[in-house]
Amino acid sequence: MVKRKLPLPFVLMLLVTCTETPTDTSTTNPQSVSVPTQHNDNTRSGWNDNETALTTSNVNVQQFGAVFTLTVDDQVYGQPLVVGHVFIGAFYHNVVYIATVNNTVYAYDGDNGRLYWRKSFTAPGMRPPRNTDMTGACGGTYQDFSGNIGIVGTPVIDAASGTMYFVARSTTGSTFVQYLHAVNIVDGNEIAGSPTEITATSSGNGDGSLNGLIAFDAQRQNQRQGLTLVNGVVYVTFASHCDWGPYHGWILGYDAATLQQQVVYNATPNGYAGGMWQSGTGMAADAQGSLYVVTGNGTVGNSVDPTSPTNRGESALKLTRSGSTLQVASYFTPQDYQFLNDNDLDYGTMGGFLIPNSLYFLTAGKDGNVYLLNKDAMGGYVPSANQVQQVVALGNNANMHCQAAYYKGSAKEFIYLWSENDPLRAIPFDRASNLMDPQGQVVSSAVGPAGQSGAVMSVSSNGSTDGTAFCGHHTHRAVTRSIP
Repeated sequence: MVKRKLPLPFVLMLLVTCTETPTDTSTTNPQSVSVPTQHNDNTRSGWNDNETALTTSNVNVQQFGAVFTLTVDDQVYGQPLVVGHVFIGAFYHNVVYIATVNNTVYAYDGDNGRLYWRKSFTAPGMRPPRNTDMTGACGGTYQDFSGNIGIVGTPVIDAASGTMYFVARSTTGSTFVQYLHAVNIVDGNEIAGSPTEITATSSGNGDGSLNGLIAFDAQRQNQRQGLTLVNGVVYVTFASHCDWGPYHGWILGYDAATLQQQVVYNATPNGYAGGMWQSGTGMAADAQGSLYVVTGNGTVGNSVDPTSPTNRGESALKLTRSGSTLQVASYFTPQDYQFLNDNDLDYGTMGGFLIPNSLYFLTAGKDGNVYLLNKDAMGGYVPSANQVQQVVALGNNANMHCQAAYYKGSAKEFIYLWSENDPLRAIPFDRASNLMDPQGQVVSSAVGPAGQSGAVMSVSSNGSTDGTAFCGHHTHRAVTRSIP
């Protein structure tokens, strides 16, 4: 799997606005757009089309800038989430929720920075795991995390019930546990049935199996992707720490009301690896509840048939619920998957997303290839060619450790990509042909940072009104980071 996980710094946020900041805690910003899940919604396109205040005329150094800084106790890997009009005390507030790798969750007022609650979710008598606890990862020199590895994946919030879900990891140094928590967003208190320990088994003879069963390993399995809430089920996915095996790509689903486990899916039950992380982007889901995710390097098919759905490492997957598991409804595996596996160029580094109001799912991998897939007929595996909607090659420098974003204007649609070692690109998407137009792309002079941390981007606009769209790096509506 990939070797960087896109951290944010301890001094987390600057709130920005083009209007006067209210000082009365009973007054909230009249423009309230909730961000209850990673990249705004389950398309994972990162587009907020309800930004009514900002335009190209008022976003300038005189009217738009830093308001305040919020300090947290450790690094933040999950995207901060926002819920508008939360009733706390005697008033409604816009609240920002932040989770750290120290297993601490904060609820701050998004308009004035007031702290409403702060709670630790480390298991009693334990501490958060650290990078040094991953003793076999990267040959014993694991540095993908620089310290604690507590809450990493972006939580998800059910605004209707006022519940936030997240995974917190704890250890004694020898025993490792992961717990799914469900807490009230008003006060941080656990709801009934929370927390529940994450455990699972699947039938198979793959890596780490014993007597035909594979058991979930709470030490080795890395919960990096954002959580997904769909049809009353909270889905949690897992990858690895620097390919330290045995590990597998797991998807576990829990009833949102009771936290009872409902779904267990292992992407490689008779093989190895197949972890899911996508630079922290959550699994996408469509209106029918189908799930879309990309697995990293690992076993493809079985020993005689690479098209078998049983083991689907190095693949984009459309998954549908089938009783207590998921089934592969469609998939795509690059024709050169073995080369990708052999050279640590795994598929699925970029956060994939569903292009809104279309049939298409955009994905990419470490080799710099961007794949546009029909979400219902992804292309399968053909050894001679990639039978997909389109492949756009950005070059080997673009390792695609990034999160892409989307915007639809009055006349054109754009896909924004900014990987490490590569310039910011705005590539048009043409509805007539359902293809990207790389010849018509706009390329900036700015090159992404070196290393393995590209941009995490999102877009805000007032619908498709031209002159209101802004593409932000490491940002969602009215939130950006400060560098200490």
